[in-house]
Amino acid sequence: MKKLALSIPLLAVFAAVFVLTQGRAHALGIEAAAGYWNQAPSGDLQYSGTLGEGTKLDLEEDLNYDSKARPYLRVKADLPLFLPNIYLVATPMKYEGEGSKDFNFTFGDKTFSGSVPFNSELRADHYDVAVYYSVPFLNTATAGSLNVELGLNLRIIDFEAKVTQGALSETASYTIPVPMVYAGVQLEPVDLFSVEAELRGITYGSNSYYDLIGRMKVKPAGPLFIAGGYRYEKIKIDHNDLYASMEFKGPFIEAGVSF
Repeated sequence: MKKLALSIPLLAVFAAVFVLTQGRAHALGIEAAAGYWNQAPSGDLQYSGTLGEGTKLDLEEDLNYDSKARPYLRVKADLPLFLPNIYLVATPMKYEGEGSKDFNFTFGDKTFSGSVPFNSELRADHYDVAVYYSVPFLNTATAGSLNVELGLNLRIIDFEAKVTQGALSETASYTIPVPMVYAGVQLEPVDLFSVEAELRGITYGSNSYYDLIGRMKVKPAGPLFIAGGYRYEKIKIDHNDLYASMEFKGPFIEAGVSF
């Protein structure tokens, strides 16, 4: 069921590319890319239940999570006239590991034994839908070399954290919508090369979420391009009984088409 739940948004992205390129390519600017992001985790999470405050678990030291390369997809559509442009991104994220604590700890409503190995799984797949406009006349004034995008982004986080020790198991599962601000910059000094940056972020109450991307792109032939860069996410969520303060960062590579 988890694989099916992940495949539906990914298929939706492919469907969007097909419909847009086949039906209205003459009126649109389309960019579609697939890549791999090496996600290195750090930070901690805490899940409290009716027993009281849960134990804070460190992703690296307690859960033994290591960096993991995961695929992702993204699609941008520059719509004609006064319609807002659309940016879709699907980012799977999953870690598994065997950890241990020196003392008994609680996760949700369960108490787990210290000094006894336990298994855990963290999934934080997220899907972005951004609507944005380019700053008027800037691209024309710079002869097509500079473009700045400003808009709003909705991120849907499919979050699940599970701890298992023998027959004892506890799971925290939430679907969390996060509204964010979106900003993008593209600098293209020559036709074959460009440098890009993207920012998605929000702060409200005790919650904050920042996602920063830097990308260098090369166009070897026609609409094809290859790119590489670095992505950094910092998330702090206090949602119901779940508290998480985590970072995910690392390099990525991608290939795609733009026309």
